Amino acid sequence: MLSAELRARFQNWLLAERGASSHTLRAYGTELAGLEAFLAPRSLTEATLLDLRGYLARRATEQTASTVARRIASLRTFYRWTLRAGLLVERPAERLQTPRVRRPLPRVLEVEEASTLVEQPIGQGERAARNAAILELGYGCGLRVSELSSLDLADVDMAEGLVKVQKGKGNKARLVPLGPPARDAVRVYLGFRGGQPGALFLNPQGKRLGTRGLYDVVRNSGVNNGLAGVHPHALRHSFATHLLANGADIRSIQEMLGHESLSTTQRYTQVDIEQLRDAHRKAHPHG
Repeated sequence: MLSAELRARFQNWLLAERGASSHTLRAYGTELAGLEAFLAPRSLTEATLLDLRGYLARRATEQTASTVARRIASLRTFYRWTLRAGLLVERPAERLQTPRVRRPLPRVLEVEEASTLVEQPIGQGERAARNAAILELGYGCGLRVSELSSLDLADVDMAEGLVKVQKGKGNKARLVPLGPPARDAVRVYLGFRGGQPGALFLNPQGKRLGTRGLYDVVRNSGVNNGLAGVHPHALRHSFATHLLANGADIRSIQEMLGHESLSTTQRYTQVDIEQLRDAHRKAHPHG
């Protein structure tokens, strides 16, 4: 089988079975094309463990630990797929050693900062109402920027106080509670937008607001309130951290965030460690 055909089959599987994003598909395609060039004239299915180590070593000068880890993960996924597809009888990437990656703690807003941000968005009139609803749903529901962009009017149940995320990561749907402030913000925005079906958040041309536009709303609203470096994922991190700090159990937070693995959600326990230390110092006899 030609390598180009093999890569296309693999990417189709990623899309159909894993709901991979266009970014992920491009990243895997680029990685496999690089490996193919390294192996030439041999094909991807002829690679050995020694070949894969040589490919990674060849690119060592341009790689951080996190980049190496991503490359190895993509190679493992590809060769596991070739085994399932009956194209290979072993997985040459399984014995690659993944480097330890120090994951930076996510940017988290203080409660007062988050409140200021969502209550004072950029814009006037309809634009301000739309931006307030975006910020309230980002912080109040912990939605990813892609999920905010994908929301339709029908996904927001005002009566029940729920948001149905239809297009979460991996195309997994979930329900997230819609708190009173977020519900009020959406209600005000709908007074301008109207009740026509389709995308919830619209750009000035009446089309669906894309992820770039959403980033601009969050970042510029942050700058306008003296908060540098605020982005949609900071709202999501703050949502999880503030829930944890106020007693929510981590499995409920996992469900609301749409994390497949609990270990991903457990990152937020690291964010809250300073609060734990402070409580220990104040309350413990030997603190």
